[in-house]
Amino acid sequence: MSENTLTLRDRIEEVLRTVYDPEIPVNIFELGLVYEIRIGDNNRVAITMTLTAPGCPVAGDIIREVDEKVRDIEGVSDVDVTLTFDPPWTKEMMSEEAKLELGFM
Repeated sequence: MSENTLTLRDRIEEVLRTVYDPEIPVNIFELGLVYEIRIGDNNRVAITMTLTAPGCPVAGDIIREVDEKVRDIEGVSDVDVTLTFDPPWTKEMMSEEAKLELGFM
């Protein structure tokens, strides 16, 4: 698919697949850490996400990376990343691909 045929949501999901939790060799999208992507007026993007653990020492780095990478997508006017632990993340939220990669299947 060329970049022109990808929707903004597709491009956001694509870029989120390049963000990794440093302790786990799977991207945050496949891990199920991204709970919601909302695209509002003027392509303002709101992302609600979580982390694998509330005390994650690299939380700030992951959120900053999400913010910067989504902000760099052509057409995105602003980004708001919200961190939540409700509901708490569980292994069941991972994609089949992530479960295979980490040996949960």
